[in-house]
Amino acid sequence: MNAQQLRNSILQEAIQGRLVPQNPTDEPASVLLQRIRKEKERLVKEGKLKKKDLECKPIEENEIPFEIPKGWEWCVIGDLFAHNNGKQLNKGNAHGKMMDYITTSNLYWEGFSLDKIKQMPFEENEIERCQAIKGDLLVCEGGDIGRAAIWNYENPIMLQNHLHKLRSYIPLCTEYFYYIFYYYNKLGMIGGKGIGIQGFSSTALHNTKVPLPPLPEQRRIVAKIEELLPLVEQYGKAQAELDNLNRTLPDKLKKSVLQKAIQGRLVPQDANDEPASELLKRIRKEKEQLVKEGKLKKKDLESKPIGDDEIPFEIPKGWEWVRLGYIIKIASGDGLTSKQMKNGTIPVFGGNGITGFHNVANIHKETIVIGRVGFYCGSVHVTPKEAWVTDNAFITTYPEKQIDREFLVYILRYLKLGQNNNATAQPVVSGKKIYPMLFPLPPLSEQRRIVAKIEELFKKIDGLKG
Repeated sequence: MNAQQLRNSILQEAIQGRLVPQNPTDEPASVLLQRIRKEKERLVKEGKLKKKDLECKPIEENEIPFEIPKGWEWCVIGDLFAHNNGKQLNKGNAHGKMMDYITTSNLYWEGFSLDKIKQMPFEENEIERCQAIKGDLLVCEGGDIGRAAIWNYENPIMLQNHLHKLRSYIPLCTEYFYYIFYYYNKLGMIGGKGIGIQGFSSTALHNTKVPLPPLPEQRRIVAKIEELLPLVEQYGKAQAELDNLNRTLPDKLKKSVLQKAIQGRLVPQDANDEPASELLKRIRKEKEQLVKEGKLKKKDLESKPIGDDEIPFEIPKGWEWVRLGYIIKIASGDGLTSKQMKNGTIPVFGGNGITGFHNVANIHKETIVIGRVGFYCGSVHVTPKEAWVTDNAFITTYPEKQIDREFLVYILRYLKLGQNNNATAQPVVSGKKIYPMLFPLPPLSEQRRIVAKIEELFKKIDGLKG
């Protein structure tokens, strides 16, 4: 149960009479309704209400949504509150004294935003009808229909026509009815009619059914709600932190695994392993042969020395620090239009992995590709045997007999090649950035043990998500 569901559950208990115990000495709600009727009769005599406002349409049994305790009564909002909308400004009524007013955009649950108050003219005969005073319950007719707040300021405020003003005929616990509107709103129980925009009309508001407790119980209910809701807020914050932890923990754990892997702390070293220095000798021989064949240039045999101040951490005996440019070579794929990708069967790899399908392959074995530009620059993928790599990605080659491909992929991903690029508009990664980066090279056997351990641990981590 999340915080909103818990809040709704508390309010459901409240309006169904189960949140606080009933007190048999409380004056029943039926007597409260009789006093309200007497007040309305007085207002009819004074000409402030019409005789039709005394009419109370009985609520049929099939209209009652739930049982309420003894001493409570079902009624409608119009039985309890005088209500009306504020003013709608148009050319025909643009006269009167300029006064501050609020609209639905100023009203929020539990309060108001008053930093952007507008003005419009109100004539003398409009002021009383369109003015809210301290204690009035204001309810949105449009937008988030039913959203409500109590005007608790000493100064009155004028209302625009999309706000309902509710003022009880006799003193009631207005906060209780605020919570009813909150509950009805969050459960979608307030409906509206309209073309294009739904609204909460005066008629709909008038006929909204509410359970009426005795007045002392209304106050006890509100006191209990206001005691519990801060605890719900704390629960919601704790839940959000837990949800965030559950969402981010797998990635954090994987990052920790890769960090241990790259530092030589994930699996034990084996003194019998051939050291990485021997791998580098064989890599150099392979490169020398490629230079003879004209497939590499002599400068590809060179590598800028690694200074002690560049080394970020200690690595185990038998490992070697090497620059990425000495062990990998990157080259852009070929351009390809979206039209050429239609109805193809061969996956097309761009910066973010598969972006479409083509009928021709430009690589013919599983190959590491690195996203070159855009949001996914620096992302690392492995293609299937047949694939097309676009110019949005780099085709990556490396000495396959000396370096385990999966180990290389995991470490490249950990290095986050696309971070701290120098592009000002669209992120771009290039050999100028990638090649100087340091790469900790373990013995080949240890590379494979590291990959096996990573995959074992990643499987367990992925199991946490379920």
